[in-house]
Amino acid sequence: MFELTQDHEDFRRTVRDFAEGEIAPHVARWDREHHFPADLIPRMGELGLFGLVVPEEFGGHKGEHSDGEFTYLCLAIEELGRIDQSMGITLEAGVGLGINPILTFGTQEQRERWLPDLAAGRALAGFGLTEPDAGSDAGGTRTRAELVDGEWVVDGAKSFITNSGTDITSVVTVTARTGTREDGKAEISAIMIPSGTPGFDVAPPYDKLGWNISDTHGLSFTDVHVPEANLLGTRGKGYGQFLATLDDGRVAIAALAVGCIARMLEESVAYARTRLTFGRPIGVNQGVSFQLADMAVMLENARNLTYKAAWLKDELDAGRRSLQEFKQAAAIAKLYTSEAAVTSTRMATQIFGGNGFMEEYPVARFYRDAKILEIGEGTSEVQRMLIGRGLGLPTT
Repeated sequence: MFELTQDHEDFRRTVRDFAEGEIAPHVARWDREHHFPADLIPRMGELGLFGLVVPEEFGGHKGEHSDGEFTYLCLAIEELGRIDQSMGITLEAGVGLGINPILTFGTQEQRERWLPDLAAGRALAGFGLTEPDAGSDAGGTRTRAELVDGEWVVDGAKSFITNSGTDITSVVTVTARTGTREDGKAEISAIMIPSGTPGFDVAPPYDKLGWNISDTHGLSFTDVHVPEANLLGTRGKGYGQFLATLDDGRVAIAALAVGCIARMLEESVAYARTRLTFGRPIGVNQGVSFQLADMAVMLENARNLTYKAAWLKDELDAGRRSLQEFKQAAAIAKLYTSEAAVTSTRMATQIFGGNGFMEEYPVARFYRDAKILEIGEGTSEVQRMLIGRGLGLPTT
């Protein structure tokens, strides 16, 4: 059965020290100014955070730990997310959505070209799946790519793409319709489009409810030409490739949610011990203490579900567990933890009362940040659908 080792805990401590020392002192200002701290990414790379799942031959750190690289990644995301959710999602998207498709489906040449800089934090990569009219219905992709004289010509648009418009973004992998299958459905493939390619335009950053430090843009492609060799994986398999990528991403989002719940419990307990009403700490009131007890239970459950799923991913990679077992655990972890995170921020804000509505207290920022956890990497409704399928229920 899964458990965290001393090496895991030592790694957690390293990431926590970094987050508390390098992110926490600045995070309120960065959030207020919607500032993406690009200079912090290479420093995260120096810690090995972006290279945790990347083999050493491509500049990564996979193999430096005894095993369980995905679990280490989740620990890093949790600890960053405990200080700031935006920095947690920057790592999650940078590895899970940027690096992972290239590592898993890329050719040797593609890996050698892109992974060293990505693993070192010298560059970031994006993952273009969502479109204005194709979110949960990813199969409804309208972006098109036509093979003409040895080049892919891409036209279309993507929405809500993380790490897509930074000064160090090097490439975005996008899904596109490349033809029609024998059954009449769209053939969807994955195409790698380097930043700066003519016709590849990055829209201004979104004015978001939360994740204000995270880099998020809409993208458009107008007569974009890239080499035929920029096909990622097998033609017509792009949809399945990206769905497989999302399985890992769901566990990583769960780890981000764990960081949120942990921080809300810490902040709420500290406040309940010191905030006085009617001459005594509010923590003596059952109305407060019961909420804190519920939050503690949510944190325990969220951690157990998340790290069980992460362990199953590492076991799957080692050939000791089934894909379906992991997929079910990933959906369960993502569903529970994301909804628990939203609940924990609501409870924390209520415990803080009027102060919880003020931006000078971190609970307000976490309250804004939490909602997207129920949407990104598959909505809660999608997770319930997947879990139902995993139970063997009919799909029609």
